[in-house]
Amino acid sequence: MLAKIAVVDYMSTKVVTVTPDTEISTAVKTLLDNKVTSVPVVDEQGKLVGIFSEKDGMKVFVESAYNQSMAGKVGEFMTKDPQVVNADASLVDVATKFQETPTRSFPVFQNGEFVGMISRVDVLRALLAIR
Repeated sequence: MLAKIAVVDYMSTKVVTVTPDTEISTAVKTLLDNKVTSVPVVDEQGKLVGIFSEKDGMKVFVESAYNQSMAGKVGEFMTKDPQVVNADASLVDVATKFQETPTRSFPVFQNGEFVGMISRVDVLRALLAIR
């Protein structure tokens, strides 16, 4: 039964995004305020150009310790070309992908368009839902 559940059934579609020009302090506040581990970085047309994650925030923290400043833009620290998943992919396949990588969420695409995010928590919600 689990193998028949698709990413689209549990992904988040109401996703908070930032742009490459977003100030780092704003991006970190966005992560914290929304209780998410990463936010998609989109251009003016809404096209995914990267991900800004907690891990990227750690890069900012370390650099800030040396520079005594948290200045900069998301585009300088984001992960470019993040791993993505298809909305029709099996949730089991995505769970396997989560096991094989430290990534905590993936952008979801359908028909070449960015449509949402799937996180480890979303996969766990599916596990409880089938009980």
